[in-house]
Amino acid sequence: MSAHDIHAGHAHDAHDDHHHDAGPHSTFSGYMTGFVLSVILTAIPFWLIMAKVIEGRTPAVMVLGAFAIIQILVHMYYFLHMNSKVEAGWTLLSTIFTVIFVVIALSGTLWVMYHMNANMMPHHDEPLAISAPQS
Repeated sequence: MSAHDIHAGHAHDAHDDHHHDAGPHSTFSGYMTGFVLSVILTAIPFWLIMAKVIEGRTPAVMVLGAFAIIQILVHMYYFLHMNSKVEAGWTLLSTIFTVIFVVIALSGTLWVMYHMNANMMPHHDEPLAISAPQS
């Protein structure tokens, strides 16, 4: 076997396998960046709610939801190493499909539950007819 055959892949060694590995290579600084961002993205919403900076339920839910989505993206990028380069983008594409499917399923479920509640439950805004005691 010639040196060319060995380098061409007919005989594998650990060094050649390492160069052909398409998986993500993480660094300590990458993990620390993700960790620090996660802590910040947890602490800010916690402070916003505990210090009563946000007035009202709807704005609080919207702000917390935005921070949650950002934190999910940080976890996907820094810890799960999901980007358009890994596995030719198929991992990211399948994740996007899953997110779209979950959003459709959740919104449809909430829509059905809201309309079932509005249309099937008795109306409580009508006063009850209480008969006066007969004397």
